[in-house]
Amino acid sequence: MNLIVDNGILQVLLIAVMFLSVMVEVKTGGLGVGVLLGIVAAAVFWGSQYTRGLVELYHIAVFLAGVLMIIVEILLPTVGLLAGLGVAAMLYSIVLALGGDIGALAALGIALVISIVLFLLIVSRLPSSKLWNKIVLQKSSRTEEGYVSAEEQLDIVGKVGEVLTELRPSGTARIDGRPVDVISEGTFIQKGKQIVVLSVNGSRVVVREA
Repeated sequence: MNLIVDNGILQVLLIAVMFLSVMVEVKTGGLGVGVLLGIVAAAVFWGSQYTRGLVELYHIAVFLAGVLMIIVEILLPTVGLLAGLGVAAMLYSIVLALGGDIGALAALGIALVISIVLFLLIVSRLPSSKLWNKIVLQKSSRTEEGYVSAEEQLDIVGKVGEVLTELRPSGTARIDGRPVDVISEGTFIQKGKQIVVLSVNGSRVVVREA
């Protein structure tokens, strides 16, 4: 136990394991291996600090309250407020347990980086909970799934229209009886001139004077 307390590296690793377990449980939504590993790491960390008189029961209570809020958020997902408060309570209690100084913040930051890196390495292999699905966008708006950033009017390619506003080089033209935002090849085209559509790429309609 004293070895753990006296070795700052081991303290950082224990804290990293605690945060990694929280991330894993938020991702999976189940009280499994992640939470058991976190409990062991928390017990060793807080037990060693308490036996040396470095923390009080108040600090441990704040940490446990944070854990409880996260568990409630996992089981009864709301807007994520409880999870945020829980993480804040855990961070606060750990900083106090490490001395509440710059060194404590540095150790906490290193532990967080380690836990995040480890989590990113395994996150793709873990099932997703309802809470995780609420805080992370699961689907991208891909064209093959029916999502388009702008309607492509491919049917107007090659058609002739009339310039409604001067193209400098962008403006509006009437094509197929409806106004369309267009852009010329780079040259100025006066209002009333006839134009022909060269290409359509998303919302970009390129024209030139007919």
